[in-house]
Parts: sequence; structure tokens; C-alpha cells
Amino acid sequence: MDKKTFKALWVERNENDTYKRSIITRSLDDLPSGEVLVKVNYSSLNYKDALSASGNRGVTKRYPHTPGIDASGEVVSSDVEEFKVGQLVIVTCYGLGMNTPGGFGEFIRVPASWVLPCPEGLSLYEAMVYGTGGFTAALSVERLLNLGVKPEQGKVLVTGATGGVGSFAVALLAREGFEVVAVSGKSDKEQFLLDLGAQRVLPREKAVGSAQRAILKPQWAGVVDTVGGPILATAIKGVKYGGAVTCCGNAASADLDLTVYPFILRAVSLLGIDAAECAMEMRKRVWLKLAGKWKLPGLESMAVTITLEELDQYIEKILHGRVSGRVILRHTVE
Repeated sequence: MDKKTFKALWVERNENDTYKRSIITRSLDDLPSGEVLVKVNYSSLNYKDALSASGNRGVTKRYPHTPGIDASGEVVSSDVEEFKVGQLVIVTCYGLGMNTPGGFGEFIRVPASWVLPCPEGLSLYEAMVYGTGGFTAALSVERLLNLGVKPEQGKVLVTGATGGVGSFAVALLAREGFEVVAVSGKSDKEQFLLDLGAQRVLPREKAVGSAQRAILKPQWAGVVDTVGGPILATAIKGVKYGGAVTCCGNAASADLDLTVYPFILRAVSLLGIDAAECAMEMRKRVWLKLAGKWKLPGLESMAVTITLEELDQYIEKILHGRVSGRVILRHTVE
């Protein structure tokens, strides 16, 4: 390969402890060691990426840095037999884009253990429409199904439903035959959620119950929560006997104020979902489902595609809750 330089989003700390974003030219020699070098065709913008791009030390410890926890592209060089030059691959989660230069650069170099062959039936673009958000949603649905939650048991609640994880959770649960109630604070996105498969949209303020009540009327067979805080606490209190709740986010709050009563009186299960360190065996199984029985029609309609030059404005939008669905970054590496 002759190309030795590439463009990347660069986040650096200023002297006054603020952070500046710019597009710079980097050298392949600047990338960390790793067995696989990938030319990135597409990445996607997640809330965690926006935090990294804003100097959040809880996400990224060392600056300057290139965020981007998702990437799909083509293998340029490989030190292992498992991956061949020209092979189409997906890299999501692990340390990518958090403490290792990520998909907001046109090239990444990563350990072979982070790399997943792009499943047959899924394009590189479609893989990034799913990205970590879709993969996390699929993990959540998988956990509910494995715990025995079934459509005939009643409604399933999805919180933060217009976000990357929530929107896919709505669509996947509807595909599995569940009656989905979607929670959203965006009244103008009701039709978007209904089109995804939600049966009803619940305003955010109605999803937060009285903090004084230890348990509420049972109405949910299961819950996919993406926001945490009071909405998660209220949802848990309203789960039916033997139901389950998955938890994967803390955009509302990392605190959980409730008693043990839903767990010991109704046998409710609270299931933590972590995409970052998910075992490769499960990762492959879930991605195969996303390329097969769980592949959603019209994936392109769930996303907006942007360039590296447009990325900064979309980082601000997602930080202020003004993004619905998925934002896909398209690189134009020759």
C-alpha cells in the first residue's frame, strides 16, 4: 500500500482545560501496534463517541485522541492467517475509539482479537447502521428471550426509544411479535417510533412514577432500558411477576433509587448489558442474527450519512439530544 497518511478527527486539550476538535493528517506510523490494519469505509456516531470527543475522562483517559467505537472496512495488512488482505471486516467496542484511535480516522490498527468478519448478507454500510447501538439492542433482546420473556406474556417497554439502542430495540422486539410501548421525550418522533413497530408511545414524564412507592401496578413482561435513573427505577417497579429488565445506559442518571421489593416479591431479573467486552463467541452469534433473521428492512431509512467535515456539528447535536436513529460517517479513502 502506497498511501502512508490519512485524515482523522483529532481531539486535543487546550491550556484552559477545554477541548478542541479538528481534522488533521496523520501517518500510519502514528497508529498503535496491532496485527490487523484496516482501511475504514464507515463508522458511526454514538453518545459515547460524543463524550470522548468532548474530553470526558471517564470514556477516554489520554488526549489527543481520535474517537469512533465503530468501524467497518477492508483489511490492508494482517499478521495473522485468520484475516486476509481485502477481507471485509467489522471492529466495534473493546478499546476502539476510547483509548485506541478509532473509526473517526480513515485507518485503524487493532489486535486481531477485536476483528470480526463482516457476515454474509450484510454490507459494510449496513453493519454501521447497526453498529454498537444495534448490537447492544440485539444483545438486550437476546437476553430477554433467553430468560423466557414471550410475546404472550404482555407488553414490553423500551426507554430512550429514539436513540441508537432504543430504536433498534423497538424494531427487533416488534419483529419478534412483542407489543412494544416506547418511551420518548420527543413528541415529534411519535410517527418514527410507530413506523419502527411500537404499538404506543409513552411521554417521558409519564414514565417516571412516585419515588415514594416501592412497587407499582404490574404491566410490563419485560423492559429494555437505555437511560437509567428514575425511568429505570419506575420501569422495574412495574414489571410483572417473573419478568426481566435489561440495562445498558445512564444518559438520565447512573443512580438507581428503589427497594428490593420488585426482586423479592415479583422475582424480577435485572440484566446488565455490556457490548464493550462481550465474548467473541456471542458477538459472532448476534451479528449473524443481525445479518439474517433479525435483519431489518429499510436500514438506510434509520440513518443519516455524513462526511468527516460534518462530524463536529453532529457531535454537538447528539450531546444535546437532537439526534434520532443513527448517524453514519462515510470516509472517502482512495
